[in-house]
Order: sequence, then structure tokens, then C-alpha cells
Amino acid sequence: MDTFPDLGSLSDQELKDLIQQLTEEELEISYRRRILHGKIDILRAELVNRLRKKHEGGEDVFSGADVEKLTNILAGRGPKPEDEE
Repeated sequence: MDTFPDLGSLSDQELKDLIQQLTEEELEISYRRRILHGKIDILRAELVNRLRKKHEGGEDVFSGADVEKLTNILAGRGPKPEDEE
């Protein structure tokens, strides 16, 4: 991340330009965030539908491995990053 400029050394126009630049950057990030949240919502809905079908078909919805993962997460021993495995 860039260091923040010495505000006292900037002219009024430079301050306005910086405000405009950061505002545009924030709008772009906000847009990307909304897109990502939409994708996550779609994926979660698909997973829920699949789990519902498994349950209706009499299959186990959760396995012992799922319970173990949840236990580790709740105990503060979340999944290891891939480079540590």
C-alpha cells in the first residue's frame, strides 16, 4: 500500500484530485465486493439445494470428516493453509 502523502504539502487542486481518485477507487472496490457477494450467495444456494436433495434421498448430509472440521474450527484450529499441508 502506498504511503499517505504529506497533506500540508499538497495544493488545493492536488487534494481535490486525490479525493476524486480515492473516491473512484472506493466505488470500484465496492462494485467488486457486491459482485463477489452475489457469487457467494449463488454458490451457497446451490450447496443448500444439493444438501436438501441428499437429505430427501436418505443420504447422510454431514460426514464424520465434516464434524471433525467443524470441531477444529470451533476449537480455534481452523484449516491449515495449503502451503503448510
